[in-house]
Amino acid sequence: MSPRQLDFSRQGERLQVYLDGLTEAAGHADRVVPIENYTKGLMLPIERKSVEPMAARLAPGNVRQMHQSLHHIVADAAWSDDALLRQVRSQVLPAMARKHALAAWIVDDTGFPKKGTHSVGVTRQYCGQLGKQDNCRVAVSVSLATEEASIPAAYRLYLPEVWANDKERRKEAGVPKEISFQTKPDIALGQIRWLVNEDVPRGVVLADAAYGNDNGFRDGLVSLELSYAVGIQSSTTLWPPGLAPLSPRPKGKMGRPPRLLQRDEQHQPLTAKQLALCLSATDLHKVSWREGTRGMMRSRFAAVRVRVAHRDYWRKEPHPEQWLLIEWPAAEKEPIKYWLSNLDASITLRKLVAIAKLRWRIERDYEELKQELGLGHFEGRNWRGFHHHATLSIAAYGFLVLERCLFPPSGNSQRVETENIQVQIPPMQSEYTPRGAACKNRTA
Repeated sequence: MSPRQLDFSRQGERLQVYLDGLTEAAGHADRVVPIENYTKGLMLPIERKSVEPMAARLAPGNVRQMHQSLHHIVADAAWSDDALLRQVRSQVLPAMARKHALAAWIVDDTGFPKKGTHSVGVTRQYCGQLGKQDNCRVAVSVSLATEEASIPAAYRLYLPEVWANDKERRKEAGVPKEISFQTKPDIALGQIRWLVNEDVPRGVVLADAAYGNDNGFRDGLVSLELSYAVGIQSSTTLWPPGLAPLSPRPKGKMGRPPRLLQRDEQHQPLTAKQLALCLSATDLHKVSWREGTRGMMRSRFAAVRVRVAHRDYWRKEPHPEQWLLIEWPAAEKEPIKYWLSNLDASITLRKLVAIAKLRWRIERDYEELKQELGLGHFEGRNWRGFHHHATLSIAAYGFLVLERCLFPPSGNSQRVETENIQVQIPPMQSEYTPRGAACKNRTA
């Protein structure tokens, strides 16, 4: 037996050590075993990671008791999601950073299609999974990422205004009193503040235009002394290189001297798209940033120093200079993406592109959490259950990340499926058919 095979055979021992670390956050001893069982259940190679099929696989001889235990620990027990996520982070982050330093904090949200109107947070809104407006709920997260690994460190349901202002529905779903309506950028900024207060090693904050276009979000990152590279819309107004708003008007004969910056008809900012269209072919450079499944990823980019123009006529000083990064593939008639970044003015174009493009890892997180670990399979309706299930899904994912750090997958694939995790469970009774299964032995 090779050393690698031998170490794989000890996977059960590593899993138990990992779970022992997690359950320090359980709060009460009687929660330890149910938390362990639920986390193991999420790693099982079964189609549906909801309570009933997990109970049938974990305790085929006593499904009802296991069902009650799993349901209670996720839907009713008052353990802390923040405390358990802290335990996940404390075990996984050192392994992730052993080879590559922490590079980024990645902000994003993900949608879960859901029928009806009684499950917490469900309303008609944009669902990224479906690519359109539909009945769903949406959660906001922040992931910690190196060049080769990532793990969600904060996760919270977005509560739409129609829910936040409905006392009856809030009460039925158990929404905590301190939870009020917040935009997604505000939720993300709160999560980032929490990570800063937790003294988590800092990374460049990455986000798409849904967050990066929010001036308050960017200002909040600056106030926390964080670097960022965030997407913006092509309509964002900017002062081109070397330009800025006009100085305050000269003092008149009476009154206080004007202090606010100004513009006139001839001196106006440009949109990001207008600025990009002013570039010449020599301003665009071919950049490669990482190896993908189909080979090296390449495109054309330009980076110019600009100032944001947002409401600077209410300011005494111009916004500071920062980078506008533009992606304009040779086959396209116009740019396809824009980013703003307050990274150092001396950064190379290749490094700036590599950092901005690292946001792709959040998509990998969500893909594996949903497909392998049942992130969207929670069938309950309440606030606590939604978050407990997600936290334990992230905990299960944390163990996959640890295993990946021990044994990097061969080739370009970074995927680690739950079939590779050996969870010790009894065989399922052949006559049991879980609810929703397409055929009798589908989950066997």
